[in-house]
Amino acid sequence: MLIAGQGSPSVIVLEDDDVLREEILVDGLRDYGFLVEGVSSAGALYRTMVGRQFDLGVLDLNLPDETGHSVAQRLRGRVPRMGIVMLTANPGREQHLDALKSGVDVFLRKPADLEVLALTLRNLLLRLQSTFAPATELPQAGWRLQSDGWCLVSPAGSIAPLTSSERSVMRALDQQRDNPVSRNALVEALARDVTEFDPHRLDMLIHRLRKKASALAGPEQVFPLLAARGVGYVFSR
Repeated sequence: MLIAGQGSPSVIVLEDDDVLREEILVDGLRDYGFLVEGVSSAGALYRTMVGRQFDLGVLDLNLPDETGHSVAQRLRGRVPRMGIVMLTANPGREQHLDALKSGVDVFLRKPADLEVLALTLRNLLLRLQSTFAPATELPQAGWRLQSDGWCLVSPAGSIAPLTSSERSVMRALDQQRDNPVSRNALVEALARDVTEFDPHRLDMLIHRLRKKASALAGPEQVFPLLAARGVGYVFSR
């Protein structure tokens, strides 16, 4: 299992719809920094997990060989520390209750918003780590990145997952905290060939980061990602 602050969390996705699994869930969660493996049946999941451990599981409710409830119950018995999220297109009250009784941590309606799913998984992982391991450090004040760079953390401790592009820009800014970082340096963090990169994409990404931070903490906690006139941007303390 993942040790806090070390490596990327591993996720196994159980979904029998090939397009939804591979092109949306697996690819999408990878873009949010997870190590993801997808399988199409309960049997394939059990075979994949022989000799391996995953931090988190995303399960569809309706499967060709078992129900998501029975899979969750088996996983909860075999891997108590695993975080389990269930997806379903029919989120009725009885289905929700059955999912919770089987050991599911979070029940989400399909189609799941990828950012919501990524944030749910990150929050679930943090809760599991705090439950099974003592705290090693006190919370820090101010806006910051998590140690692996995949989440933005508000002064109150709320988190927002970042895409790979958002992470690249925020890490470049965080490494030069309080100092302006040029637009060229930020573009280089995003693209191998800067000559083929549309510079307006950087401005859109900065706008998206500010919007994400505002939604996370509200307007009363100003996100200190500022324009440095004639240079680029600065992430201040």
